[in-house]
Amino acid sequence: MHLKTEDITRLEIEFDSGTVPPPYSHQFKIKMNFSRNFINTQFDMHYTSREELEEEEILEEGFTMDDDYAFIGELPNVWEQPMKDLYARSKWTLKKSLDENGGIKILAKDLHGKIERSIPSNQKEWETMAQEFIQAIFEINKKEAPLSVKFSQNSSEAQDLYELTMKFSLRKAELQVNGKLKIVDWEEAKELLSFVYLPDYDYDQASEKTPTKRGDFIDTGDGLWYELGKGVVNIDDSFDALSKIRSGFSNLATS
Repeated sequence: MHLKTEDITRLEIEFDSGTVPPPYSHQFKIKMNFSRNFINTQFDMHYTSREELEEEEILEEGFTMDDDYAFIGELPNVWEQPMKDLYARSKWTLKKSLDENGGIKILAKDLHGKIERSIPSNQKEWETMAQEFIQAIFEINKKEAPLSVKFSQNSSEAQDLYELTMKFSLRKAELQVNGKLKIVDWEEAKELLSFVYLPDYDYDQASEKTPTKRGDFIDTGDGLWYELGKGVVNIDDSFDALSKIRSGFSNLATS
């Protein structure tokens, strides 16, 4: 029997990457104490087994020699209800500990002092929520700026420029269309992002210049523009991510 959602005062998310090899293998723990106006947060991330590698091997994979990270601070309470909602709808395994494949385990404490330790069966949902919360921490602590994706649709008559900015610290999505700003649905914006990162991007065909020729172009946040159908192609013929990107920006703009 798990705790009543409305009674929860603390949640902890603990993750282990399991059999993933270094330098990617890591562990993290997020501790959240819910108060009236904010979430008292502690976050620790540690990369494991790197002593097995030479420094050059770590750097070649795009890491540094000091990727561990720690944070203690306050996050906006807009995160409280989504966390509790996920806890409420989760199904739980009978496992007492994680196996060699790693994953997520949860600790919950309620206002009566009762504590439940559990391993959810909906691991992917918890991993996604945890990664989004970590992104919020990075924004709050100025480690990273909010994610911004640009999309340009150029025809012979006009150019429509979209810029989607995801503010994870606030769970807020903003869309600028030709300079005009509107707030868009958070979940719809996240769904669009999931399509943005599905195709294959060819860095050799990317350009730093804002595109002016006819076509559809995207900048995923790295300052490089890719043309859909040339610099960006579907990986799987059975799913057309490019069309989802095209329609996704248009749908957000008109929703």
